Amino acid sequence: MKLETDSLKSLLIHLVIVVAVLFGLALAFFYLYLPSTTNHGETITVPNLEGLHMEEIDEFLTKRHLRYEINDSTFSDEYPPLTILKQYPKPGSKVKEGRKIFISVNRIDPPTVPVPELVDRSLRNAEAVLKSNELKRGKITYRPSQFLNLVLEMKYEDEIIQSGQRIPKGSTIDLVVGDGYAQSNFAAPRLTGNEIDDARFIILGSNLEMGLVTLEGDTTGRKSIVTKQEPEAGTQVRIGDAIDLWISPVSEEDENTVEN
Repeated sequence: MKLETDSLKSLLIHLVIVVAVLFGLALAFFYLYLPSTTNHGETITVPNLEGLHMEEIDEFLTKRHLRYEINDSTFSDEYPPLTILKQYPKPGSKVKEGRKIFISVNRIDPPTVPVPELVDRSLRNAEAVLKSNELKRGKITYRPSQFLNLVLEMKYEDEIIQSGQRIPKGSTIDLVVGDGYAQSNFAAPRLTGNEIDDARFIILGSNLEMGLVTLEGDTTGRKSIVTKQEPEAGTQVRIGDAIDLWISPVSEEDENTVEN
């Protein structure tokens, strides 16, 4: 009987020792080994890669102990070919060393899009259609026609094009439009004394174009008006002509007088 009791005690002692050892090993694994192999608590701030060229990316990320993978390509005419347009994770994110950054790269050749039908549309409508098709409106040439600002022809690289032809996305299309005969010549509106937004509204409403805007003095945070225009008010102009403006800040004394 005593022998059996001693054996049971010995077994329990061994079990306690085994459990204690296993528990100690588990603690060592989770709190010592695992953190040391996964850089527990150590993070890297993801840098901004957008706008970088692919030639720079290897060295740039290697220095920061990061990797990359191209998972998409798209096209933007605002950046050179093979520059990074998007990334994930986003800049400023916290990641582990060796994390892979997924990037979207600007294509070398832009995709093509079909030329929309613009002939017999109004100029304003044609501009909206071009924008929705990711194309740009180029120069406007006026041709005698009884219909003012009606699109008569479309041109790409000085060649007449037809709707349905495919051209690179972001291309510029020049338009030939009607001048409305007698409505093509008129006196330039008076713009001096107007603020820039009002002057722009008058110019565009007169079927003219905004030309060069020159700032004379510091206009930051101050009311500014048009002090000079070229061509001058009353000068004969044609539809589509550009008017240059000179903008100057209103003196504090004059501004107070206007407000009162």
